[in-house]
Amino acid sequence: MTGLRWGILATGRISGVFASDLRIAGHDLRAVGSRSAASAEAFAREFEIPRAHASYESLVEDPDVDIVYIGTPHPMHYAAARLALEHGKHALVEKAFTVNQAEAAALRDLAAERGLLVMEAMWTRWLPHMVRIRELVTSGALGEIRAMHADHTQKLPSDPAHRLNALALGGGALLDLGVYPISFVWDVLGAPTSITATGRLGETGADTEVATIMTHEGGALSTTLSSSRAAGPTTAHIIGTEARIDIDRAFYGPTSFRLSDPSGEVLETFATRIEGRGMHFEARAAERLVADGNLAGDVLPIDETVAIMGTLDEIRRQIGVSYPSETDLPADAVSDRMEPK
Repeated sequence: MTGLRWGILATGRISGVFASDLRIAGHDLRAVGSRSAASAEAFAREFEIPRAHASYESLVEDPDVDIVYIGTPHPMHYAAARLALEHGKHALVEKAFTVNQAEAAALRDLAAERGLLVMEAMWTRWLPHMVRIRELVTSGALGEIRAMHADHTQKLPSDPAHRLNALALGGGALLDLGVYPISFVWDVLGAPTSITATGRLGETGADTEVATIMTHEGGALSTTLSSSRAAGPTTAHIIGTEARIDIDRAFYGPTSFRLSDPSGEVLETFATRIEGRGMHFEARAAERLVADGNLAGDVLPIDETVAIMGTLDEIRRQIGVSYPSETDLPADAVSDRMEPK
């Protein structure tokens, strides 16, 4: 451990999972902040956190906090992360990192100006099965990668007032679910050279299904599918000339995969065995980057996060989804008690 002292901003479900994993892994969890004193105090009791702050401002002003985990719904990420950075705190920001590329670039630039780390909490990147998959891809075990596919489909609430379906709150399947397969494709194949997207919109105008076909350097093709109204296999596949990788459900969480040759013979089986959900791996990575002075990142560099937000922007443009206000939501719309993905 590097000795970084963690603060958690917002007290929704995902913040609880993160706090639990920090405790399991032995990280130094010092404080939590909420817009509600009662919520902060209840969260602090549950996870044995020494200090509960009744505002985000109070949390980021805490001198015993070095790094802040941002667990609000994504439309509030920009303002919360900016607040942390402006108070000299490193920031680990839940995905989707922001609602658009402009916000992502602004946070990147502010962090660089202040000499701080800002990193997207795309926890999948640091899970054991993904570490091994990158090793296999880099070693050439798959030969030339020709294609890949990833699916993230869940049956989630269809209530128009739910944040998943409310455009004013950044609702839609893409930023909640599709960000996982899009980031996964980027991880393996890099930036797309062309993007074709189609989608289905719900009654509020938020996307309920999104499919993409992308071309990458060398001609490799990727396809992704996300849905918030129907549950699919939630698996992923990387197809090369010498072998393929089939990742089991749910591909974005701690799971297993098989490496098989073209005849179907299994060459390697990998199973993830960890305690907790596995979000502590991203926390460990953030601490290592700060200790090494590598504030640009490595497994998921901040420049890549900004570029991925650009891909999501283009997909939204093609399917016809835009938000009423992507940077300046009214204060009464901000609630850290809404359940993030």
